[in-house]
Amino acid sequence: MKCTTRSFVTDDDNDRISRLPDDVLVGILSLLLLKEAGRTSVLSYRWINLWKHIPSLDFDPGRRSELIGSDVLTKYLKWVDSVISSHKSPTLKQFRISFPLSKSNSNSITRWLEFAFSKHVQRLELDFCIYFINTNRFPEGYLFAPPTTTLSDFKSLKALSFKSVDLSGGAIEFFLRNCPLLEQLIVHSARKLSKLEVCGSSLVLKHLEIVRCPFLKSLKVAAPSLTSLTIMDFEGVSLENIPTLVDVSITCKDNNVSLKSLLSVFSCCISRLETLHIMLVSCHDIRKKTDELCKFAEMTGLKKLVVEHYSFDDESLSRLAFLIRISPNLEEFVLKSRGFDGFAVRMPRRVYDDDDNDDDIWCRHEHLKVFEFCGYNGRTCDDALVECILKNCIVLEKIIIDPCIEYSYNRFSRSYMEKCARTKAKKHHVEFVIR
Repeated sequence: MKCTTRSFVTDDDNDRISRLPDDVLVGILSLLLLKEAGRTSVLSYRWINLWKHIPSLDFDPGRRSELIGSDVLTKYLKWVDSVISSHKSPTLKQFRISFPLSKSNSNSITRWLEFAFSKHVQRLELDFCIYFINTNRFPEGYLFAPPTTTLSDFKSLKALSFKSVDLSGGAIEFFLRNCPLLEQLIVHSARKLSKLEVCGSSLVLKHLEIVRCPFLKSLKVAAPSLTSLTIMDFEGVSLENIPTLVDVSITCKDNNVSLKSLLSVFSCCISRLETLHIMLVSCHDIRKKTDELCKFAEMTGLKKLVVEHYSFDDESLSRLAFLIRISPNLEEFVLKSRGFDGFAVRMPRRVYDDDDNDDDIWCRHEHLKVFEFCGYNGRTCDDALVECILKNCIVLEKIIIDPCIEYSYNRFSRSYMEKCARTKAKKHHVEFVIR
């Protein structure tokens, strides 16, 4: 049936959409942005209150460039207050605040939290969109003061996300103790956080992400159901009772020290890891021997390795080859090169020398099927790395070349880089994909 504008603004027999059950219409509205769902109230009398029953409230105003000035802040506060005062659904699947709020807005934040918990919210996210100096403190008094409602308000929480929210380890541990269903915990840019224990035999937590917390000196994790862990550094990290951990993402400020730390920190689960994402930030004026890395335990369960690299130099490439070598069952390797052209140096001759020798840091790999190179620049070192992969990965099926990557200032045009990669494709019997 071809619907006309009239069929949406009247209650006649041709308006079949409006005759659908309430729960179906609310489900449709839940797929829209919150502001779009609210606008449907003007369609007809049938639609006036439907949007008030949607179970997910995502207060994201849209373009960040508009979020400037006190007038915009006032409008945002009024928008949130208006929606929550009109909301009629007894429960909430999601409640998300995304706006650069300040300390002066603490009363509003407390009021919104009380609303969300009164609706037995399942997923709560506070994203204040600002960084360390201006992070807004979480109203912890709301948690530790004599509650006006019962703790059952917290028992529905399955996911918590705090971004640019300054809260202490005590506040986080409060949620861990009082949210028995909590499966996901994300904390970004919490300047106040110095010590945190994510421990408990009854925890059902599956995903933990603690990043950009500059004063965090101690992190202890003992979570029997944890499968995914993302952290920024190894200092002060202690892992116990993590039998299901298979996915790890880390940032290594110094290659040699961090890889040695990886051995000690993840020794209890290193053979079980299935996915490892490492960001390597090399230091060009430091040259350290890699002899101690030879004691590194093999990651026999690893299937996917993602390495983000800010530069290519002799030492960092040695470690790159070493990571592949100690992952004998690796099937997919993704390299994201974020180095600036001005800092790029030639790949060491031993890496791309055609002569076989016992000292070659690359060895044959019998399981790697996919190699993805993001940030390909068409440089000599880039082509040499691709040659090494082709030469040593005997079951390789596909190479994906992506010339573009954020923060990479390429001297060459995209067409030139694609031409370099396509020339390489003609020489080998593997599938080449250029994005």
